[in-house]
Formats: sequence, structure tokens, C-alpha cells
Amino acid sequence: MPDAASRPEPFTSQTTPAQLEDLRSRLRGTRWPDAPEDAGWSLGTDVDYLRDLVAYWADEFDWPAQEAAINRLPRFRVRLGGLGIHVVHARAVSPGGRVFPLILGHGWPDSFWRYLKVIPLLTDPAAHGGDPADAFDVVVPDMPGYGYSDRPTGAPLDSVAVANLWAELMTALGYERFGAAGGDIGSHVSRYLALDHPERVVAVHRMDAGVPVVAGDPAELSAEERAWLQTVAGWGASEGAYAAMQRTKPQTAAFGLTDSPAGLAAWIVEKLRAWSDSDGDIESAFTRDEILTNLTIYWLTGTIGSSMRMYHANGALPPSQPARRVEVPSGFSLFPGDLIRPPRAWLERTANVVRVSEPARGGHFAPFEEPELYAQELREFFRPFRAAVG
Repeated sequence: MPDAASRPEPFTSQTTPAQLEDLRSRLRGTRWPDAPEDAGWSLGTDVDYLRDLVAYWADEFDWPAQEAAINRLPRFRVRLGGLGIHVVHARAVSPGGRVFPLILGHGWPDSFWRYLKVIPLLTDPAAHGGDPADAFDVVVPDMPGYGYSDRPTGAPLDSVAVANLWAELMTALGYERFGAAGGDIGSHVSRYLALDHPERVVAVHRMDAGVPVVAGDPAELSAEERAWLQTVAGWGASEGAYAAMQRTKPQTAAFGLTDSPAGLAAWIVEKLRAWSDSDGDIESAFTRDEILTNLTIYWLTGTIGSSMRMYHANGALPPSQPARRVEVPSGFSLFPGDLIRPPRAWLERTANVVRVSEPARGGHFAPFEEPELYAQELREFFRPFRAAVG
């Protein structure tokens, strides 16, 4: 049994009127930058779009209603490694067989928000046209420094350290063996869970293979892999400035983004648009209320700086860590709108691949953009491994 320090305690968030009034005041007092005529999104966030979004955030967005909906989830706080960790722990509804625990890892720039739509599809598939035997016990923690989890006061934690915390978390929740899944940084954390706790992780599902690290001679790679590495390098040159900033000088950016909600919105909204399968129309992938729920969580918890610092921590990992091969059975769902889609040869080089699929729709935030598709991907991948969690 977990000791008292790690026992999950029920948690609800409660925003005060003063916090909301401060937010609205800052939004209404935004000092707007100029922009070249017809710049649109070509230089970053479109000023006209953000003006409209900020006006809606200040005068029409109903955060109390969104917070009430979030508080209807089974939310807890668990003390791990000296940090209070926020977690949604939603149990399977009328499982048709052995309960399968599944921990889901989010990325940046989001939090447990990434999985809000998919949780009920995974815990109660029968209510959504699925097989009750595919039900999961779903665990969705906020990483340290994200959402409602504590911000580390010392050195930021890297993905290896967070993976070890998640192993402790699953013990605290009563699970010895489980599956792991995620995207973005959550993909990295799930990978290290499988690498460092293979006796507990029965299978791991990921939406990406991370930024490639070539341990040997690049000439030994296939032509397809070498072409992919060039694509990755080109993406980094044209789209990777945010990552370079967050990896090297996150604290500098944190001042403005923590002080200005419009600045915070500009930093995050541009990524929601660019990384989703939206063909440039962000509100075809997310409603305004959905965008602003993500932003308001960041604003109220003051976690933009601490979330970015994880890039710095991961940037300090030795090359030997990302070069390790995952031997736990691995599956990949490569959504068409995601950032850097690796070739099959690279996946097999870096993991014990048992399934690769390419869904028809969805981007970097597929669990939110296409929850039904994402839920089906997880059901199909983990189905053969259900007997292993007993």
C-alpha cells in the first residue's frame, strides 16, 4: 500500500473573482504591436485574429463554466518526489474483462487538457459505440511545472526523471503493470517509462519518435531515413525558434509571457494553429472556448515559465539517452498533420515495433482534434496486451 505521503487526495480547482478581474483587466489593457499590411500568419501570430480572440477572452469567455466541467472529472493530488502532482484518475465503467491501466502523457503547450475529450471514450467505450472489453482505467497526470502540478523550485526535471515519477504514481494508484501512451514530451516520457521500467510497462504507444539522434555513421542509414533527417533539419531552421529559445533561455521569455495574457496567447495559439490538422484555420480544429480553456489554465497556474524550462532540462540529457532502443512492444500512430513523421525504417531502428498506423485525420494534438480516432488507435493497439496486466 502507498504510504500517507503518496496517497491520492481529491482535488478541485477554484478561481476567485479577483483572479478573473485581474485577467480581464490585463486583456483589455493590451498594448498591441504593429504588423506589416497583409502579414497574416506569415511572421507569427496574426494580430487581427489575436485581437478578436483577446476581446472574446476578456468579455465573453465563461471560465467558471469550463472550470466546473473540469471539476466533474475525478481529480487528485499525489505527493511524489517532494512535489504535488495533479492527476485525473478515471476508472473503467463496467469493464467487460480485465481492467487495463493506461497512463497518458501530454506535451507542450498543453497539460491534462490534451486528453479531456478522449477520457470518456477510453473509460466507457460501450457508451460510445465500442466494446466494453476495451475499457481502460485512465491516468492523466500534469507533468511537474505544468497545469495544476507543482513547479519544481530547483533544477527542472527532464523526461527521464518524470518517467520515474510516473512509475511511482502508478504504484500509488495501485497498478503494478500498465500501458503507457503519449505525444510530444509525453511521448518521450512514455518512452523512458518503457526503457527504465520494462517489467511494468506491457506496451507503449506513441504519436512520434521525437527529435532524431544518430548514434552511429549516418551513411549506414537508409536513403529514406537520410531524407527524413534533412526534413527535420529544415523544419528546425524554419519553425524551431521557439524550441531554441525554450531550450537555452526560457527564463527570458517567461517574463513577458507570465505578465501579459495576450503575449501568452500569441506564443501558444500560433503553435495550436501550425501543429494541428487545420489547413491554417485554427478554429476548424479547436473552438474558441477550447483554445481559451488551455490558455486560462496556463495563466491561472502561472506555469508557462516552468513548462518551458523542461526543454532546457531535456536539452541537457546526454546523447546516450535518446539513442537507447525500446524493447517493450511499441506502436505508433502517425497523424497526417503532425510535425515530423518518421519513416518506418527509423521506427524499427529505435523501437520494437509491433504496429504502425497512419490515421486519415489529425495533427499534433490528435487526442483533442480527433478523439474518436485516437481512442480507436489505443483500443486496437493495446487489445493484444490486456492479458499481460493481470
